[in-house]
Amino acid sequence: MTLFRRLALVLLCVIAAVAYVGINLNTPYAGFNQEAFVDLPKGTNARQMAAMLQHAGVIRYSWTFLIARAVRRGATLQAGEYRFTAPASVLEIFDRLQRGDVFYYELVVPEGKNMFDIAAAVERLGVFSAERFLEAARSPALIRDLDPHAPTLEGYLFPNTYRLSRTTQPDQLCLTMTGKFREVWRGLRGDASVHRTVTLASLVEKEGKLPEERPVIASVFERRLAIGMKLDCDPTTIYAALLAGNYRGTLYRSDLASGDPYNTYQHTGLPPGPIANPGAASIAAVLHPASGDYLYFVARADGSGGHNFSANLAAHEANVVKYRRATARRP
Repeated sequence: MTLFRRLALVLLCVIAAVAYVGINLNTPYAGFNQEAFVDLPKGTNARQMAAMLQHAGVIRYSWTFLIARAVRRGATLQAGEYRFTAPASVLEIFDRLQRGDVFYYELVVPEGKNMFDIAAAVERLGVFSAERFLEAARSPALIRDLDPHAPTLEGYLFPNTYRLSRTTQPDQLCLTMTGKFREVWRGLRGDASVHRTVTLASLVEKEGKLPEERPVIASVFERRLAIGMKLDCDPTTIYAALLAGNYRGTLYRSDLASGDPYNTYQHTGLPPGPIANPGAASIAAVLHPASGDYLYFVARADGSGGHNFSANLAAHEANVVKYRRATARRP
């Protein structure tokens, strides 16, 4: 064989090898046939990543991933848990690891949700059961330094959007949520009692749908507390029924007559603790209530979420009559 033919054969072999590698790098792995999770801890090197991806059935050969690593030598691959649901090429997978496109559940906790709502939301995500979350949330240990009188973590599971992994535990989630509360509380620079402020803010959060009304509602409650008048707050009675496990979706006469300490129709003063998890605006409304002489409020019937406020019982009863007449006319 002449030298020219040998060089040509070598060149053909090189071209074939490059083509073979290129196909393996750019073609989705047809052997992938089921959802796979690959958890890459911090400190995992490229060789270990390649082996784990091959073991999980995400790529066919580990060496193809190492070639991708060599080609993109300057790339930084990020640790975390990755979810694979469809066939992908080695380069696509490499790009995902470079982006840090890790898998997580997104838990959205709106203002005013209580620990029972959060427990149900976590369970719907499939992270862990509602009962496991409630078991963790019923222990006030994480907030005891700020609020020695907290019955549970209710009020301190701050509303926010949280990212959870498949291995997140209830106590970890509670720690993250109470940590967010601490951050917000520091930002508000409140020097008032944390327990009293957050408890009252939870009532304001449940009653005040319009941001501009929250300081007014806070002032009504403060005025009632100052003169020893019962708060008569429906959400506290609902919460009492929730704690007892007998809330039926609406308030009944028996609920209003309950002797539960959370029932502000039967007890003066604030309930033993928060009834929900207020946002920063409701906490700020308690720290800075509006001025005025209102003692009563009732919802407006226009669906706006707003209220009619009054300073005396006669005006309040007139507003109640208006509300009932308006709602009675609805289909």
